Amino acid sequence: MSGETMQVYFLGTAGALPSPLKNPACLMVRRGADTLLFDCGEGAQQQMMRARTGFTVDAIFITHWHADHFLGVFGLVQTLSFMGRAEPLTIYGPEWVHEFAEDVRHMGKTQMRFVLKSEEVLPGMVVPFDGYTVRAFKTRHGITSVGYVLEEDPRPGRFDREEAIRLGVKPGPLFGRLQRGEEVLVTVDGQERIVRPEQVVGVERPGRKVIYTGDTRPVIPAVSEIGMDADLLVHDATYNDTDLARAKEVFHATAGEAADVARAIRARTLALIHISSRYTASTDHLADAKQRFDGEVIAPVDLTMIEIPFRDA
Repeated sequence: MSGETMQVYFLGTAGALPSPLKNPACLMVRRGADTLLFDCGEGAQQQMMRARTGFTVDAIFITHWHADHFLGVFGLVQTLSFMGRAEPLTIYGPEWVHEFAEDVRHMGKTQMRFVLKSEEVLPGMVVPFDGYTVRAFKTRHGITSVGYVLEEDPRPGRFDREEAIRLGVKPGPLFGRLQRGEEVLVTVDGQERIVRPEQVVGVERPGRKVIYTGDTRPVIPAVSEIGMDADLLVHDATYNDTDLARAKEVFHATAGEAADVARAIRARTLALIHISSRYTASTDHLADAKQRFDGEVIAPVDLTMIEIPFRDA
């Protein structure tokens, strides 16, 4: 796992309405060979073309059933079928996901060439993948809605090569066995000796963690329970702080409130998305967030890609 890359593509960062420069909500996370979509707004497949990501999608996670978060699924699955996809594709989402998947299956008159599956997610549910999981948490948007935390499995501690050699372990396959947690038997000065992993491997290091809230009011307790020390928090920031009353009325968040969540969970980077089309720039959003959060704050434009590095500890 140590060599797996993790890239986050902001394919759609608009609020409820698209604009000439912004598409509706769609976040792509590429982790190693896997590609996941979190929400899939209108035009998502065109954004994938512009970002040159290709159409290899392993799963789609929908946060809620407002159209700006799912309309892109219809076109995407038709394109995948036209291109000859054979592998099943699962759409995960809150209640009504099965009905949604059924609508997608029957919206066209041609037979889909692959199986489209659906799975309802509830807060706390964990979807396992190879080397990482996606966990759902409850959000507040006036309808049934969830957010998602993608978290890698812990990484092994650092391997102390010099200490292993000092203990009589010769470089080669035995190093790998120790790093995988196995004891090894070596011979030193004619005597056999067991070398245990804990003698040459440090404490486990956390994997990387990305949080995507979808549309929501701040839900600090829910995010804190499973999202502490996130590498990236992608949070609803529909309004700047002067429009707090409106944010509360329609179950969205302000940039300052998103910053409060980032500060509470000790996130490394906060990405402000879903900014309303009423604003011509995100300058005030960034200023509001930076007043309340000391970490990195970004307001990514469509097609921005960032790479999530491993933490040293």
